[in-house]
Amino acid sequence: MSLLYKWKRKQMGAGARRPRHGIWKSIATTSLVVLASIGGTGALWAVGTASAGTTPTSHKGPEGVLIYNVPNLAPATTRDGQTVDGISCRKQSNETVKYHVHVHVAVYVKGKMERLPAGIGITKPRLDEKYSNGHFYDVGLYNCLYWLHTHVADGIVHVESPGPRSFTLGEFFDIWNQTLGPGQVGPVKGKVVVFENGKRLDGNPRLTPLLAHADIQIDVGNPVKPFQKFRFKVTGGCGAGTTSCALGKK
Repeated sequence: MSLLYKWKRKQMGAGARRPRHGIWKSIATTSLVVLASIGGTGALWAVGTASAGTTPTSHKGPEGVLIYNVPNLAPATTRDGQTVDGISCRKQSNETVKYHVHVHVAVYVKGKMERLPAGIGITKPRLDEKYSNGHFYDVGLYNCLYWLHTHVADGIVHVESPGPRSFTLGEFFDIWNQTLGPGQVGPVKGKVVVFENGKRLDGNPRLTPLLAHADIQIDVGNPVKPFQKFRFKVTGGCGAGTTSCALGKK
């Protein structure tokens, strides 16, 4: 904890905190989605943002990424701080981030979009940063944050670790305390199909790699939604101690 941070806490009171992601300018709560056909497949994609065959209402959230007005797949029932699959939960005071990349995960249940909730991988009491365009959950003085987590209900999974290593979708679901396998995603049972960057993957969905700037789509049950390309760029600061936030941002 820096001397400047200690001074700020003294001036602002014990509840003061150090912002991890900087101060964002107000982001408009509506966005224009431009759709175009892809080679006769009937699939749609959004220029510069995101897509869905039948697009629900959406707005840009605190990370500059679309938040869709759809149900959460499951609550953010994160583990309570114990190490999971070799992934620890770090307090703000000992958080060191030398590898920081973003992955987008979309979920379709029987062809209908559902979303990842905000706060996966962040224990309670979560720090709630309120913006005009949504909530941003973060680590504060009294909780901890896993290397794999979500800040906003926009599908962006943050990979923030002390150093580069391989992570999987199964590890993220384990931290979320939700089931992932060939026949189940969270509370929903059915055949599971996973696409990554447009390619349909074979094998156990748990082994899906969390690659830098990957675009992952999970389908559970029928019908299987054709792959919906999602373009994103996360805005805002990188967090305390981060040295490689730009990695994978292409």
